[in-house]
Amino acid sequence: MTTTRTIDFRAETDDGATLHGFREGHGQPLLLVSGLSGTAGFWTDIASTLGRSFQIVRFDQRGIGASSRGEAPCDIERLARDGLAVLDAAGLDRAVVLGHSTGGCIAQAMAKLAPERIDGLILSGTWLKACRYMTALFGARRAILDCDPQAFAALSVLSAYQPRWIQANWHIYDDAIDAAPTSEHARTVMRERIDALLGFDGSADIEALPMPTLIMGARDDMVVPVYHQEALIAALPGTRRSIMETGGHLFPVSRPDIFTAAVAEWIGEL
Repeated sequence: MTTTRTIDFRAETDDGATLHGFREGHGQPLLLVSGLSGTAGFWTDIASTLGRSFQIVRFDQRGIGASSRGEAPCDIERLARDGLAVLDAAGLDRAVVLGHSTGGCIAQAMAKLAPERIDGLILSGTWLKACRYMTALFGARRAILDCDPQAFAALSVLSAYQPRWIQANWHIYDDAIDAAPTSEHARTVMRERIDALLGFDGSADIEALPMPTLIMGARDDMVVPVYHQEALIAALPGTRRSIMETGGHLFPVSRPDIFTAAVAEWIGEL
């Protein structure tokens, strides 16, 4: 078996942020954009699998992991411009962009900012505009973050997977508690990211996106309910869908075989 080598690189933004990125694999470029956690590490196992067929690019988002915060206010458009800066730093004119959860909002914004650079769009467990349910859920999580970061981390895991899966993979819970945003910097970054995702509204001109699109979701998602993926499907005529019966919100982690197979098959047909 050929070993895939991971190459680190840095992307500089116009407001002074330095974004830490990773490249691995060969073939069609595929940019992976993570959700609220904002880490490249979310995709480590997925990248290892998809890197056998594609050139994978992933990165820590601003203020997270090895990436610095920069000076600009944080909203989804700013994060989308960061994604384009990562493509530039990786030497890529075009790529398929796969965004999960908040990453799906970022991917939509990238597609509107630079449609000529997006070969295909994969919107996974994401939404066009937050509903009252999501606003209440993330508002509660934001309030918990301010008073008890470890409880915030615990709730993030407990709401994102099936209970049976968490019980069988308890290290996920322990790892989340260890990585809880306990510093003031980490809490500030997380607060502004929650505000950004709740403030996102991608409904304007969504139907004009010219690139092929795949919508992915899970019917038991309790964070971003499947009716949000159904709304995206309705707004994007001709889009492909891949909706799992189970997997929870973080189905790329809990159902990686199904997830990677669906992604690889769809990209292979482009």
